[in-house]
Amino acid sequence: MPRPRCLRRILGAPGARIFKPACRPAASPEEVTLSLEEYEAIRLADFEGLYQEEAARRMGVSRQTFGRGIEAARRKVARALVEGLALRIEDEAAAPLPAWREFLCNACGYAWRAPFGVGRPADCPSCGSGDFHRAGCQGRRRNHP
Repeated sequence: MPRPRCLRRILGAPGARIFKPACRPAASPEEVTLSLEEYEAIRLADFEGLYQEEAARRMGVSRQTFGRGIEAARRKVARALVEGLALRIEDEAAAPLPAWREFLCNACGYAWRAPFGVGRPADCPSCGSGDFHRAGCQGRRRNHP
């Protein structure tokens, strides 16, 4: 069973959900679908000009995960341009960003919340240990077997 995915931060929905060549009829069945996650990757890397490491940090994913996402997004956009297909950005119901992140201390078991946008806590507020992780993202812990 795969580990649960951590939330991806998507800071803004696109202004338009579909782009199509003028020569295509409106009811053309062929289109390329771009997920909101892929849209956000293109927005951060290509529109804002961020390096992958910074863009990945903003989305709350690893640099490798971001790299795979941006590669898939660019391939889809290129296919739409080369083959003259419509490009649709998924109209999925994206979960709004939670206002809080939850952490769990591996040393004492204490769980606490911290607001988004203030950086990662330095240590556990209960025992002072630096050995903690985000609750729900155990697969991304560092220095653990």
